[in-house]
Amino acid sequence: MSGPDKAVVLLSGGLDSATILAIAAAEGYRATALSFRYGQRHARELDAAATLATQANRHVIIDLDLRAFGGSALTDDIDVPKDRTAAEMAGEIPITYVPARNTIFLSHALALAEVEGAGAIFIGVNALDYSGYPDCRPDYIQAFEAMANLATKAGVEGTGPVRIQTPLIDMSKAEIIRRGTNLGVDYSQTLSCYDPPVSDVLMHCGACDACYLRKKGFAEAGIGDPTAYAA
Repeated sequence: MSGPDKAVVLLSGGLDSATILAIAAAEGYRATALSFRYGQRHARELDAAATLATQANRHVIIDLDLRAFGGSALTDDIDVPKDRTAAEMAGEIPITYVPARNTIFLSHALALAEVEGAGAIFIGVNALDYSGYPDCRPDYIQAFEAMANLATKAGVEGTGPVRIQTPLIDMSKAEIIRRGTNLGVDYSQTLSCYDPPVSDVLMHCGACDACYLRKKGFAEAGIGDPTAYAA
C-alpha cells in the first residue's frame, strides 16, 4: 500500500528543488530525495543536493550518462548562452533543454516510489519562469501522472496510485523564493547555474539564463540574494 506520508522528491540541488523539499517536509511527508549524475557540466550541483538532502529521510543518487545522446549545452560540447534578455529567452526552446530529461527522471522516481510505497512524487517544474522547456508544462505533468497509474502494478491494482506534485507550477521565481524563505530554506547552499565556474565554494557564473532568473527572482522578492556570482 502507498503511504500518504511518503514521497520521492526530485532534488537537483537548485533553488526550485530545495524549495519543494522544504514544502514536502512542511506538508508532513517522509521524503526520499532523488538526484542524478547524468553527465551534466554542472555536476557541482550534486554537492548542493547532498547538503540539502540532510533534511530528507534518504538520499538516492542514480548514475546515467545522457552525454551518449548529447543535444544539449548541459551534456554536450555546446556553449551555454550568456547575457540574453528576457525576450530572447522567451523566443524559443533554449539549447540548455536536455532532451526528455524530466521524462527520464520521473520514470526513475516512479519506480522508486512504487518500491518504497510512496504516494507522491515532487518535482520543481514551473510554467512561468521555465525558460520554455516543454517538459515543465502542466499538460505534460498531467499526462505523465495518467501514464504512471497505467504503467505500474500498484497503479493498476489500485493499491498505490501516485500523484505528481508540482507546488511551484504557477509561481513566479519571486514567489518561490518568498515561500522557501518562510520555510527556512538556505538558498546560499543551492546551485542554479548552467555553467558554474571552477571554485571551492558554490559559485554562479552570473550570466546564463538560470542566473538571470535567479537574480530577477531575489530582486522582485525584495530578499537579499546570498548567491556568489562571478559576474
